[in-house]
Amino acid sequence: MVVNAQTKSAVQEVRDYLHECGIFYIATEEGDQPRVRPFGVAEVLNGKLYIQTGKKKKVFKQMMANPKFEITAVKPSGTEWIRISGKLVNDDSREAKAYVLDKNPELKSMYSADDDNTAVLYITDGVAQFCSFSAPMKEIKF
Repeated sequence: MVVNAQTKSAVQEVRDYLHECGIFYIATEEGDQPRVRPFGVAEVLNGKLYIQTGKKKKVFKQMMANPKFEITAVKPSGTEWIRISGKLVNDDSREAKAYVLDKNPELKSMYSADDDNTAVLYITDGVAQFCSFSAPMKEIKF
């Protein structure tokens, strides 16, 4: 089943799924080498799904060089998972940084909305595939 959605509810569904999984893994590329690392921040602001990292990290530099990415996460049951693809756009606004950090206060010991390191990026051309061993795949475009 494929669902086209430009609504907050579709983006919120993806965000809620990632929160239920806890940790998700994002794949980027560095030259011809794939790179995968764990992330834990996914928030919705103005109908867009945001993630957070640091500008000093290699992952941020990889995202800026090639904004295409994939995310995967598995629910605690181990029988349901999500795959997300799209492009990442850096949002350097203080509003977005403050919002994401307020939703994730544990990050405030490392990041600030006013520092030169905090990066929040939102997904464009997003496609989320909800998969399971026991149900048909569901796809949402956002």
